[in-house]
Amino acid sequence: MKIIRSPSPNFDARDRKVDMVVLHYTGMPTGAEALARLVDPASRVSAHYLVEEDGRIHRLVEDEQRAWHAGVSSWKGESSINARSIGIEIVNPGHEWGYRKFPDAQIDSVIALVRDILKRNGISPARVLAHSDVAPARKEDPGERFPWARLAQESVAIGPYEGAPDASIPYTDALAALREIGYEIADAAPGVPAPAAAVLAFQRRFCPTALGQGFSPLTKTALLWAARAMSVESGS
Repeated sequence: MKIIRSPSPNFDARDRKVDMVVLHYTGMPTGAEALARLVDPASRVSAHYLVEEDGRIHRLVEDEQRAWHAGVSSWKGESSINARSIGIEIVNPGHEWGYRKFPDAQIDSVIALVRDILKRNGISPARVLAHSDVAPARKEDPGERFPWARLAQESVAIGPYEGAPDASIPYTDALAALREIGYEIADAAPGVPAPAAAVLAFQRRFCPTALGQGFSPLTKTALLWAARAMSVESGS
């Protein structure tokens, strides 16, 4: 796996062990523009890696340092996601600039890179997350077109639910599963719907065919499945 060094000045020291990987899309018209922004000291943003559409990989920040990619975020009640994660930017215009399919060559490189990171750091595939997973109220990347199923086939992430819906699952069980998986829904209470952003983030990741359908039977079934799959894979 060839990696191009494209150093960014936008980093600082870590204060904890790396235990997750966060995947983003660049959300800019071109990869060149995204790379320029990630290495610009005035932008105050960065990631550890950027993967071009043709599969080229840039290392922007060394793994041992904290890159500035996740912003205000949390997972399973854990904040300071930048301090504990490796961030990978994947070139794609995103929803604002013409969201499109991720090329095979690009995903091949993402898989190889994530596999290497997991092995070096002893990270579970259950800790490979989307930016929208950790910041559902602010972000939607890498989005519903990202091929999580391919990553799952290569054992570097948990993929989407592929089974049938079960209309008998209670709302309360589905809501509990959403929280158990790791999504921030602190303002949810009995009888009060969970924030739509968290449900949308879950759907983008685990059941994109139900995107925007709220707690549909498919979404509720996928929630219970994902809670079990993430728990088993993480060993919790």
